[in-house]
Amino acid sequence: MTGALDGVRVVDFGQYVAGPMAGMLLADQGADVIHVEAPGGPRFDTPANEVWNRGKRSIVLDLKQAADLEVAKGLVASADVVIENFRPGVMERLGLGAAELCEQHSRLIYCSMPGFAADDPRAATAAWEGVVGAATALYRTPGNPEPDRPIYTALSVASSYAAIQGVVAITMALNERERSGLGQRIEVPLFDAMFAPMGGRAMIVHRPFTPQSRGGGLWSGPFRCRDGRWIYFSAAGNQNFREFIEAAGIADWDREGLTDRERLGREPDLAAEQARRMRALFETRTAQEWEDLVAEAGSEGAVCRTAAEWLVHPHAEASKAVVDVPGTRFGVMRQPGVNPRLRLTPGTIRSAAPAPDADRASILEDLARPRAAAASGIETELRSALEGIKVLDLCIILAGPTAGRTLAEFGADVIKIDDPKRGFVVYHTEINRGKRSILLDLRREEGRDVFWKLLEDADVVVQNYRSGRVDALGIGYEEVRRRRPDIVYASLNAYGHEGPWAPRPGHEQFAQAASGMQLRYGGDGTPVVQPYPINDFGTGFLGAYAIALALLHRQRTGEGQHVDTSLVYTAGTLQSLFFQGYEGKRWDESRGQDALGSSPWHRAYRASDGWVFIAVPASKRASFESLQGMAGIAALAPRDLEARLESAIATASVGEWVARLHAIDVGAHRVVFDMRELLNDPWVQQHGLSITREHDDWGPITTTGPTQRLSRTPVVPGRPAPRPGSHAREILEEAGLGDRFDVLRGAGVIVTEGVQAMVGAALR
Repeated sequence: MTGALDGVRVVDFGQYVAGPMAGMLLADQGADVIHVEAPGGPRFDTPANEVWNRGKRSIVLDLKQAADLEVAKGLVASADVVIENFRPGVMERLGLGAAELCEQHSRLIYCSMPGFAADDPRAATAAWEGVVGAATALYRTPGNPEPDRPIYTALSVASSYAAIQGVVAITMALNERERSGLGQRIEVPLFDAMFAPMGGRAMIVHRPFTPQSRGGGLWSGPFRCRDGRWIYFSAAGNQNFREFIEAAGIADWDREGLTDRERLGREPDLAAEQARRMRALFETRTAQEWEDLVAEAGSEGAVCRTAAEWLVHPHAEASKAVVDVPGTRFGVMRQPGVNPRLRLTPGTIRSAAPAPDADRASILEDLARPRAAAASGIETELRSALEGIKVLDLCIILAGPTAGRTLAEFGADVIKIDDPKRGFVVYHTEINRGKRSILLDLRREEGRDVFWKLLEDADVVVQNYRSGRVDALGIGYEEVRRRRPDIVYASLNAYGHEGPWAPRPGHEQFAQAASGMQLRYGGDGTPVVQPYPINDFGTGFLGAYAIALALLHRQRTGEGQHVDTSLVYTAGTLQSLFFQGYEGKRWDESRGQDALGSSPWHRAYRASDGWVFIAVPASKRASFESLQGMAGIAALAPRDLEARLESAIATASVGEWVARLHAIDVGAHRVVFDMRELLNDPWVQQHGLSITREHDDWGPITTTGPTQRLSRTPVVPGRPAPRPGSHAREILEEAGLGDRFDVLRGAGVIVTEGVQAMVGAALR
């Protein structure tokens, strides 16, 4: 087998980004994806189609023609999964709606990814990427010197997150179908999907509290080096901090208090002096010299590279974060690699993207041959997709715990194992909901004995330490597999699990620095981290996708396996709109903190009472010219066009412009800056995208909720994140170790109180 989805047929009606990207993620894992192209070619003419349509077969169908519609219905009848990302109602009007097709085909999994949900008051809005970004406060950046001015990011965050969460939901539904024999409907709107990467940026702690800090902020950030390039460096995570200051030759800073992060936090003058010294220090070496020194010390740092540089970087090549795909319409094209990775069923890029209609003959021949009848399952209704699955979650920070949280939302019993010596659990209230908590010292033999006992009936282990760390503890994949051959073992890290950087520590900021995200968002000035930790959360969801793929394979074969993903793999996936290398490639996407959009027709404009984002595709520009005062505007040169639109839009309110543009079916939305507005929106609350619940020690906290909607086995947020360690007795009793609880607690192997749950960054 080459992929966990071998034998699964997908009909991909997708256009633009979300649908095609979801199809790519499924095709890379072995699915037979048939891309239904519209006459005239893709609606979004971009080299990225060579990435999103790789490994698929293509047929052109005019769904408004009866004969072609019948072919489409035949394809659906032969399929396991359907993907579409049109506005609600479009597929229904064509006779290909989810309710009708799922009623006809009981095993069908039908995934819709509209801009706004079918029951959202904005369902009819033309929800282009920038419109959804404006609606979800994506263009609000903390620290912006002009807080009422949006900053546009060129990344297609909403579409990418809808695609990633869509394939997670699809694969969970396939797992459930193996047991029940039944398909279901899935909806992952782009607007809803944007709540997933918000994390702590969209958390409200309702009781007064003092912001928590682990110190180290003054040691973190981008620093200009001797060669004029930048490195992003941080000692905030205490990764070999002492080794770094020794290697940097600044050990004498100790006696001046310049390495005492608590003191720096108390004394502003000392902090200012430390910041000045840090800037001067980094100007003594080149960026590459600093990156090498930091790596040798075992600390965290990465040169801020362009995406073009990352495409040809030796580690990106060695780790297969980038791969060469021959046979594209651009010749050999360098593209993001397969993400995630499965060791036993590794997946592959089977072919370059086909030309439209290239596979018509083979597809029609397949339809003429009846597919073998699929096993019907046990026809038992399950409450959740992962009902009966037990997970041991060893993860820290964001990416790994997000994978565990996602499994819990789909119904798994997730036991969160934290280190009692850490003293705090970062982002606990956000990423550990739905889990049970135990604080267990795995450095001690007695702690590992408990782990081995918990493993006896576990299905999944997930960890996100850098390569080699869990092996040193004696609980790496090989040792776990020796005891449980059918285990699914997931590893997540910063730079991947092969290549020279595999052992390096790293977090969100470093993946953004290395892969080109910071330089694109910062432009010609200081590198800037993207508004949300998109690689962390994206890697968590892709980790959950890998686990679901492996569980599906295990249901069919009984075999477990090791799966992995990383922040830099996800960085390639999220940048796939631009992340290609080929002869004649132009890197001309929007860059910098002054960016308001990707073109005059797709950008934010200041109206009389705020900002409005407009998205006018070429097909709507004639209609746009019908607006009062807009005649002849489409013929203007870009700079003149932009100036004309700026002056025109400034004459009326946001509400007036949204109404005018919606009347001619042009996408527009007010730019939202206040995340509290999103969290307090009645529709958002009603649909569980914003949930307020009581938390141990913290009282009521508002967080984002799960975003995928499944018709038969809905995702649920699960219990609020518990006090760390509060389920220890219960967990031990279930494992038959209840009589050992007092002894283990007395010896400090298990801790039940004293470890702090940190909320991370929260809205005040």
